[in-house]
Amino acid sequence: MAQGAEASRTVILTVDDDPGVSRAVARDLRRRYGEAYRIVRAESSQSALEALRELKLRGDLVAVILADYRMPQMNGIEFLEQALDVYPAARRVLLTAYADTNAAIDAINVVDLDHYLLKPWDPPEEKLYPVLDDLLEAWRSSDHRPVPITKVVGHRWSARSSGVREFLARNQVPYRWYSCDEPEGRRLLAAAGQDEQRLPLVVTADGTALVEPEDPELADRVGLATTPTADFYDLVVIGGGPAGLGAAVYGASEGLRTVLVERTATGGQAGQSSRIENYLGFPDGVSGSQLTERARRQAAKFGAEILTAREVTGLEVSGAARTVRFSDGSAVAAHCVILATGVTYRQLAAPGVEDLTGCGVFYGSALTEAAACQGHDVYIVGGANSAGQAAMHLAKGAKSVTLLVRGVSLSDSMSHYLIQQITDAPNISVRTGTVVEAAHGSDHLEQLTLRDVESGHTELVDAQWMFVFIGAAPLTDWLGGTVLRDDRGFIVAGPDLTADGKPPADWELDRPPYHLETNVPGVFVAGDARAESAKRVASAVGEGAMAVMLVHRYLEQS
Repeated sequence: MAQGAEASRTVILTVDDDPGVSRAVARDLRRRYGEAYRIVRAESSQSALEALRELKLRGDLVAVILADYRMPQMNGIEFLEQALDVYPAARRVLLTAYADTNAAIDAINVVDLDHYLLKPWDPPEEKLYPVLDDLLEAWRSSDHRPVPITKVVGHRWSARSSGVREFLARNQVPYRWYSCDEPEGRRLLAAAGQDEQRLPLVVTADGTALVEPEDPELADRVGLATTPTADFYDLVVIGGGPAGLGAAVYGASEGLRTVLVERTATGGQAGQSSRIENYLGFPDGVSGSQLTERARRQAAKFGAEILTAREVTGLEVSGAARTVRFSDGSAVAAHCVILATGVTYRQLAAPGVEDLTGCGVFYGSALTEAAACQGHDVYIVGGANSAGQAAMHLAKGAKSVTLLVRGVSLSDSMSHYLIQQITDAPNISVRTGTVVEAAHGSDHLEQLTLRDVESGHTELVDAQWMFVFIGAAPLTDWLGGTVLRDDRGFIVAGPDLTADGKPPADWELDRPPYHLETNVPGVFVAGDARAESAKRVASAVGEGAMAVMLVHRYLEQS
């Protein structure tokens, strides 16, 4: 708790337009912190801002601000953005319901949100006080100075600007976005000695200016781990999706010295999902980023190293060691390797699409772009669960969402619960038997040519936003010549290697391959990259855990 004279003048402020909730928050705060902090309660965002300005004039300190998300006139994010100008060092907490968790996650990039709490928070001893204890400790440790933040200056319709924002958001790095057309954006460009010809400009929290940075440089400069701390490990996990994170959690928690290598951001395709509603233990659903960020923290807690923006280019067998080579020429070795490389969305082969990718055309959910779709007509290409989840998310703010499906029905590829939700959504329409023939636009997407598969009839429609989910391709090309793959590139393992009752021709051990073991002993596969895998989050996590069990068995017999 705060000490001395400072304690009596330090404030925890809470604002909620529901009087009952407002009183409940204040009651719980006073019960725990009332002796050391002054609890200030407001029932509107405007009165809360007035209170903050009065506190500022009196020289009082504000340690934590708790704001409800759903408030009239000004929502919680907008309020916290204004409160940031008055007390930039105060820790910021958003109170939200499950339905608004995506807004809370987006707030990380708008107001440098420190935490969000789901209502109800009972019991406070478990769900409220531990969070505030940590935030108050962090506030005291910061000496109450403003928290530096990364700034990104770019063009609205720049593919690389969009890529940088997505990279930072998916890696949970808070940043502020400035258009090169707005005054503050121009001031930052001038300060860095740059113009609009070379964008994006990234100014890190320590003031370093990065011009058109690639992901590895950006990761290194914003504090993400990119270099392994050792040359040799018990286990190298390649890929940071659900399977890789599951393997890292179980590997590290069971005593294996574990390093996870991810080329972009932990979470994989699941991390880009706006809402996963059929994952065990989350009856109200959970966003992919929220789920995978919890898994990342869990793996780190057990001691797993997590390397970001490292591209793996090769796998070599060196006696008992398995050597993983990176694109920069460096390498790391281990007793065992788990391949959890996952899949990537297939590219849409239609004229104009490639040139407009990142400029209105996006693969996957691209959640950083969702806010810009407010009030616009959005097209989604694909008929599987990921497309349905994106449609439901974007429909919250878009004028209309149109699902373009090549097949004759959604029921062949989408879960029943999602089909029901889409059917009930008033601003979502489904066009089956329809494909994108071409995309048109100068510096950004402006129109689409759609073709009816059966009749061949084409139609030109206005469109600024298109999100593509048209199947997945495994990220396994770099394994050619080392690990056996099927004709589609998926990794063959376990029983599939011994379909004729015999192990592979190059198999050197007396035993047959373990269930998830590839044709290279000690190299395992888990998740979507495995041939005939279930392509579900739950099964990927399970395979990651199972692979670690088999790693232990391999090590015991080696």
